[in-house]
Amino acid sequence: MQLWLLNTFSTPVLVVILVGGLTGLTLVGARLLHRRFPTLAAGTYNEAVGLLLGIFSAIYGIILAFVIVNLWTQMETSQTVVATEATDLSQIVRDIQAFPPEPRGRIGDAVSGYVHAVVEDQWPRMKRGHASYAATTSKLDEVYTALQEYEPDTQARQAFYEQTLDRLNDVAAQRRARIAQSSQQLPLLFQILVFGGALVVLATICLFGSPRKSVQMLFLCSVTVLIGFSLLLVVVLDCPFSGDYSIGPQPYKQGVLESFW
Repeated sequence: MQLWLLNTFSTPVLVVILVGGLTGLTLVGARLLHRRFPTLAAGTYNEAVGLLLGIFSAIYGIILAFVIVNLWTQMETSQTVVATEATDLSQIVRDIQAFPPEPRGRIGDAVSGYVHAVVEDQWPRMKRGHASYAATTSKLDEVYTALQEYEPDTQARQAFYEQTLDRLNDVAAQRRARIAQSSQQLPLLFQILVFGGALVVLATICLFGSPRKSVQMLFLCSVTVLIGFSLLLVVVLDCPFSGDYSIGPQPYKQGVLESFW
């Protein structure tokens, strides 16, 4: 559901859907509740409501803060993995310049094929949450094969060969980490706590009443908008490779790798 929303709608539209929809639902719910129980509208139980709201808000705030910080850390880790993989590929392209023209061209073409497979095939799959190792496995194997077919004939080229192989092994490791991170999502228990907790807090503020309707609406809207934007942030951070603020494949098109495009 989250992936579909992020890949279908722009962020401003999601704000309207999630934040606006949640605010409208809360206002309608409060209006119906106060019509059914007029004593709530008069603010008779505001003291008890305030006590409940304080308890629920404190617990929910801790859970929400923990989830957001954790998701933000995971997103930064994913960005680092992508940048590291692209950097290793760039270093491979630089290192093979020490090889003779024929193996250099063969290895360079294999690296180019892998880069294109990552950007054009694997990235769209990651965006949809269907990352597959098969999308780039054959291309990565071709890079290994091209490198294995070359036999260094000087000590200097042997040093560059060993360094290139180390870089390629790092690429394979970062590729695995990137694919694994693209399919990770918030565990079900935390999803229940985050979204279920929001409903509990919103249901509680609907019990708040005031003789002045403007004050009541301001209170309801301010709390609901804050929770709505927090939930939107959770959705965006939970899918780091989807949506307007997703991690893109730009590092694979910059620097030395730009020559492949």
